Amino acid sequence: MSLISVNNLTFRYDGSYHNIFEDVSFYIDTNWKLGLIGRNGKGKTTFLKLLQGQYEYKGTISKMVDVDYFPFEVRNKDRWSIEIVNEIAPNVEDWEMIKELNLLNTDTEILYKNFSQLSGGEQVKILLISLFLKGNNFLLIDEPTNHLDIETRNNLVNYLEKKKGFILVSHDRNFLDKVVDHIIAINNTNIDIKQGNFSSWKDNKDKQDNFEMVQNEKLQKDINRMEIASKNSAKWSNEAEKGKSKKYNSETTIDKGYVGHKAAKMMKSSKVMEQRMKKAMAEKTHLLKNIDRNDTLKIIPSVSHKKPLILINNLQIKFNGQAIFKPIFFEVNHEDRVAIVGKNGIGKSSILKLILGKEIQYNGEFKVANDLKISYVSQSTENLKGSLTIFAQENKLDESIFKAMLVKMGLEKSDFDTNIEDMSEGQKKKVLMAKSISEQANIYIWDEPLNYIDILTRIQIEDTILKDNPTLIFVEHDETFIKKVATKMINLEK
Repeated sequence: MSLISVNNLTFRYDGSYHNIFEDVSFYIDTNWKLGLIGRNGKGKTTFLKLLQGQYEYKGTISKMVDVDYFPFEVRNKDRWSIEIVNEIAPNVEDWEMIKELNLLNTDTEILYKNFSQLSGGEQVKILLISLFLKGNNFLLIDEPTNHLDIETRNNLVNYLEKKKGFILVSHDRNFLDKVVDHIIAINNTNIDIKQGNFSSWKDNKDKQDNFEMVQNEKLQKDINRMEIASKNSAKWSNEAEKGKSKKYNSETTIDKGYVGHKAAKMMKSSKVMEQRMKKAMAEKTHLLKNIDRNDTLKIIPSVSHKKPLILINNLQIKFNGQAIFKPIFFEVNHEDRVAIVGKNGIGKSSILKLILGKEIQYNGEFKVANDLKISYVSQSTENLKGSLTIFAQENKLDESIFKAMLVKMGLEKSDFDTNIEDMSEGQKKKVLMAKSISEQANIYIWDEPLNYIDILTRIQIEDTILKDNPTLIFVEHDETFIKKVATKMINLEK
């Protein structure tokens, strides 16, 4: 066992006016399997880079182990995969590579294929086994599941269950629940580590948040009550003191000593109330600091009474003249939510593009009702650029609504001055999602909408779908999201 100790860590980027981390301290056991979570932009990848010594910072990070980062940067990808494994983990035997790939339920022939020609999931597997084969290093695994299909994710689950000594950044709740034994959460004001998986952490977090909200409300009521009592006591005391100096007629008798004693007592009571108020306000300042905004998003779909909206009959997408999946049949009606699932490369996105009117080869029949307004979210964010204001104008969005959705999804108003191309991948994806959510459409078509998006925002999106009932066709690999949202599931088979 070894420890990574972080003491009084403070860090901010050059030119920034606020700290990413401020005076945080904790330790990590290098045998733990940690899931690192937090809102997009809170500093998850930054923290991993600090552990690697890539940035200057205040405080100390002490570690007795070397760290390796995934994804490992492969300089020359036009080589056999086995050469890349040998580069990352020298002196490893072939049987050791084969053993690791078997644990991933993966054909060992990929070792003798050109790395650049492997699928994204196969490249992930080659890099992961290489880093674990190095041995004696602590792994920093940064979002390995993006774009991976459900089957590949489950293979990674089975593999990582047998490993230890890593920090895993992932926004897939099902993945985290099965793999990690500790959660390291980057909150608004601190970094918090708890034993357990994501679900146990979330349950404890909800209980703590609810306790703090109740306590905050109670303290506020106490403060208001004491403030009124203190003012009344001070007012009575002041009036009594003034009354001691008044002249009364000969028939009036007044005990000035009693009045003075009573006034002093009331003034003392007022001072005691003020002290209790200050104590209550001090206690109140420690509450609610780490409660994340979970504001409700709003989708306002346009209703179309055409039936069906989309009809798919005996459909097969073709590639180079060959059908790539078995025929499928389904229709989409008002308030249906259709999940299209299957392995990577099987044609899920092509179905969405066909519905959107793109030139795609196919067999069978598909019909889309006339004059449907469609809102589309693509997988890619690479063409996003410019300011949010220009983006809103180009897409004919109500800028105030669009930006309000972004704030609800966790962007700070200070982020609005950042050009979209300079945002993180999670923030870019939120721009696309906020655009779609802000649009009134008959049908929403989303292609892997949740890649890079943090868990809390995923929950917000789920909640608004279930509340506002948009008609939706989507491709997604987050099993929890699919189970909660989909009313129909179309499984593509080769």
